[in-house]
Amino acid sequence: MTVSTAPRRRGETLVAKASEGYAPARILEVELTRTLPAVGYDGIHRRLWVLGRLQSEPVGVCVVPLGEEGLTPDQLAELLWPEYREPVAERYAAAGVQEPSALTGNGLGTGPSAWPCWHDRQAILPAAPFISVVICTRDRPDQLASCLRRLGQQEYPQFEVVVVDNAPCDAVRALVDGKLDGRTLRYVPEPRAGLSWARNAGTAAASGEIIAFLDDDEEPDRHWLAGLATGFARGDDIACVSGLVLPASLDTQAQELFEQLGGHSKDRGFSPAVFSRHGPQSPLYPLPPFGVGANMAFRREALARIGGFDVALGAGTPALAGEDTLALTLILLAGYRIAYEPGALMWHHHRGDLDSLGRQLRGYGVGLTAFYAALLRHRPGVIPELLRIVPAAVGYLRAGKDTRSAPQDLPAGLQLRQRWWMLMGPVAYLRSVRKQARVAALASGPENHGERDHDSAP
Repeated sequence: MTVSTAPRRRGETLVAKASEGYAPARILEVELTRTLPAVGYDGIHRRLWVLGRLQSEPVGVCVVPLGEEGLTPDQLAELLWPEYREPVAERYAAAGVQEPSALTGNGLGTGPSAWPCWHDRQAILPAAPFISVVICTRDRPDQLASCLRRLGQQEYPQFEVVVVDNAPCDAVRALVDGKLDGRTLRYVPEPRAGLSWARNAGTAAASGEIIAFLDDDEEPDRHWLAGLATGFARGDDIACVSGLVLPASLDTQAQELFEQLGGHSKDRGFSPAVFSRHGPQSPLYPLPPFGVGANMAFRREALARIGGFDVALGAGTPALAGEDTLALTLILLAGYRIAYEPGALMWHHHRGDLDSLGRQLRGYGVGLTAFYAALLRHRPGVIPELLRIVPAAVGYLRAGKDTRSAPQDLPAGLQLRQRWWMLMGPVAYLRSVRKQARVAALASGPENHGERDHDSAP
């Protein structure tokens, strides 16, 4: 299923737009089965970026204009219906009822007595598995506080929260020294710099057999954990579940540009999917449509089998990124499956300025080829498969295009920089391997065995 978003435009147009002025978009969630809201103009946002839901299930996003006169519920419905007609029809067909002919300001009504997604969630919650939530943080106590507030709103019965502080400080310790909706927050210091150190420290401290990861600049939807549990219920061989990642705000040019370049969702869509070693695509190329570090959960035994996260990859290391991609790929190569669940929704605060976005894109470029270097180190047996994808990789370098692993249609200057960043990746990884070996050798006690947090790029 595909749902339209804002029209795709060439990178050159987007960069030019940044200098011409930018119209911020207001993020709005709309439950389509209920009365739609009236939307007033706040003097700032000229557009609405709308997430549509059916009985809480995310079904798509679209962008609609917002004038100074605002929008009545009926006007909003008229703008949304062309975008949501198809996914709504698919959901009604799956529920075995006739699809609605129109959307009005009064909404679609309750529809069937039990939507499939609602039924699945209700079936899982009574025997919901205990989940350990690991939040990696570094120097962002204010963002961590917002993350914790949203986490406290989870409609899920059994979970714990482990906060890994990758730059141990009193502000974070004081924030964590309390309870979250009756649950004790656990504080784990990890002074060794690097996101993988932090993820591994959180894994070691967690008590659950399912470990979910998020960063301090994210805010989970109230059904996030239920969505993850739904994914794991798809089979005993599901070792990892990932979910949808959407922007928490689109108030700056940089945030908009990041979304136009694919964001964290990379066109993964709003339909569940299951991936294995044998399909529906190669785990080696294009890069995984099945997950991202901003929203993923693992079975402990599977994570242990692949050796945890490679401490030479990830933010805070010379390799800059790629630890999540390697873990997901190794999970598939080990014979497990990965489930993608849009209902496991995460809101992410994108970089707010173009300089920060540039550093992030640099991290992705370096991390892309650092990942392949790490893959060869961990699984040299994949060399024949990698050789088979060389023509596609060469074609990408020549054309500056790739449908999955990198932003499309970047300006020529940025394309050249991206190629240079990619060439740096293997060298950066080797440097990082040596550096992290020295860091590990200096570790002197069990309290140092852990990880650190960041985004996928500094």
